[in-house]
Amino acid sequence: MESHQNIVEKVRSRIQHFYQTKTAFRVYHGSTNSTRHADFDRDTIVDVSSLNRVLSIDRDNRTAIVEPNVPMDALVRETMKAGLLPPVVMEFPGITVGGGFVGTAGESSSFKHGFFDRTVLSAEVVLADGTLVTASQFENQELFEGLRGSFGTLGVLTTLEIQLIPLRTLVEITYHPTFSFENATSKMQYHASEQKNDYVDGILFSKGAGVIVTGRLVNTEHAPNLPVQRFSKPWNEWFWIHAKSVASKGITTKELVPIEDYLFRYDRGAFWMGMYAYKHFMVPFIWLTRVLLDYFMHTRIMYHALHASGYTDRYIIQDIAFPAGNGASFLEYTDEAFGLYPLWLCPLRKDGRSSMGHPKPFDGPVHGKQRGESDGEYISVGLWGPYPSDEAEYVRANRDIEAKMRELGGLKWLYSRIFYTEDEWWQVYDKREYDELRSKYNATSLPSIWDKVKDRGRKEEFGPGLKGWLKRIVRSNDLLSGFYGIYKAVKGGDYMLKKKVS
Repeated sequence: MESHQNIVEKVRSRIQHFYQTKTAFRVYHGSTNSTRHADFDRDTIVDVSSLNRVLSIDRDNRTAIVEPNVPMDALVRETMKAGLLPPVVMEFPGITVGGGFVGTAGESSSFKHGFFDRTVLSAEVVLADGTLVTASQFENQELFEGLRGSFGTLGVLTTLEIQLIPLRTLVEITYHPTFSFENATSKMQYHASEQKNDYVDGILFSKGAGVIVTGRLVNTEHAPNLPVQRFSKPWNEWFWIHAKSVASKGITTKELVPIEDYLFRYDRGAFWMGMYAYKHFMVPFIWLTRVLLDYFMHTRIMYHALHASGYTDRYIIQDIAFPAGNGASFLEYTDEAFGLYPLWLCPLRKDGRSSMGHPKPFDGPVHGKQRGESDGEYISVGLWGPYPSDEAEYVRANRDIEAKMRELGGLKWLYSRIFYTEDEWWQVYDKREYDELRSKYNATSLPSIWDKVKDRGRKEEFGPGLKGWLKRIVRSNDLLSGFYGIYKAVKGGDYMLKKKVS
């Protein structure tokens, strides 16, 4: 803990210096799972990238003390050694504990345990004036609630205490085929209401074909006699492809999956986004090429390549949570407007809205309910796929999505590009309550959520000279920019910090 305390003191001192000198700064974590444009100036950052350890695990109380930059795979690995497991685990292994707490993370167990932030019991935070405080349901409660979905705009996390559950080594998975949007959303809500289920999510392969996948944690000694399926080895099929094959039989099917394979089942191929890389490079999308190119198809590599190539501006990337009754209406809209498949579905607990960036309540109509009588349940829709166009058309399409989202009471995950105007933003989010909270905790010197996420247009910083000219050539050619992204990802190193000019 001494090493932790020394790092925290350096962080606290640097934040206090920026506060006293009225210098704007940003918090640097070392990586990102955001698709928004971001770069960092070394002279105006607070570097917390070294806060990346699991400090302790209490087996008796089923809790863990962790630093905010601990990624999901490291957290799962350490807790499993103690016979425990986080109740909510983000599907990409590189997503961090701190990101899940302040950045919103709803996964296939969130219908049961809530978003990831609901598994956090307390947080140690350095406020914008350099004060170190602890926030929980029993201490600084208003701050603790405000940190959910705050994107680091109330303070800088240095430690979190997380609730854990007993480890079971296998997940008994059941695949339930679906045949329409209404069938899929209603079937998802039904299975989310069953207490025996620990995990529920869904994939739509077309308007008339999909699958709801339910999971139940079991121990090896009590596991039913079912085939075991893995998703983590290069020769294993990607999860969504396997699910599509199983669902195409049209009958309910069961199998067993090792817990780590289940938790990170979407890592290989980043759900199905990796499929588009094969198409882009004109490589056959078959089992053999997926085995041979497996190294490149994990999310840590893919995010690096995505940022380096500039391809964040060539894809529709939207995750949106809707009142459950309005989910099918949005699916009808996306089918007609974009026809992008697969789509991801995920049921969310009733308290999910309050974890998503300080929004206002939604009092609009919900299908099947009287106005104002929504049951509070939400369904998340993941809409991801290529949208080749110029910038004006790309922005128009995304603004149309956001307009439909607001009409249906949806809230988007803020890792993606934001196309609202500032006025539209504050129609969705509660400016008065949020500003009062920032003022109370001396956080007004920090950027607001709007300041952090507002769209800054397509990033085209090439620099001067021959190097800048070469970058322009690369970015203007789809194939070359793709190869450049791969090169940067394989080379490694930092892709967010600006290089220091000597």
